[in-house]
Amino acid sequence: MVLAIIAVLMGIAAPPLRQLLSRNELRVAQTDFIAALQHAREAAVMSGRRTLFCPSRDGSSCSDATRWESGWLLGRDSNRDDQPDGSPLHVGQGYAGKVAIYSSGGRHVVRFRPDGSASGSNITLLFCQPSKASDALVVVVSNAGRIRGAPASSTQAATCTQLK
Repeated sequence: MVLAIIAVLMGIAAPPLRQLLSRNELRVAQTDFIAALQHAREAAVMSGRRTLFCPSRDGSSCSDATRWESGWLLGRDSNRDDQPDGSPLHVGQGYAGKVAIYSSGGRHVVRFRPDGSASGSNITLLFCQPSKASDALVVVVSNAGRIRGAPASSTQAATCTQLK
């Protein structure tokens, strides 16, 4: 009898627990990206040299993809070829299979200048799980170099259902 009650209670609690864990994965990914972007900006300011933050599939070079869940890297880019000079300063392992991460407008590299600004247009990174688009989050980097996280708008969240 006790086991039957426990089984019923577990059946009731399991879906909310899965939703909580799913939302937590998104928040962890968003927080990791914010920290990595802040590190990239700080590296540019402290060294007085341009740094880049980009998606990477192999951990040593930037890819031209707008998808980031396979990994990313932070490196110096003195010759402005959108590739790290030598070894990257930091490599992120990514969240393949757990969280989809997509950059807006085709922009796939964040470049920080020595003054902390991010050259180019604003970039929005969308974090989502296609099965639960309403929980989507974003990270926005402005031209001034300001980095902020927020919940995704309904329009942005709708994009999640199209990502595979």
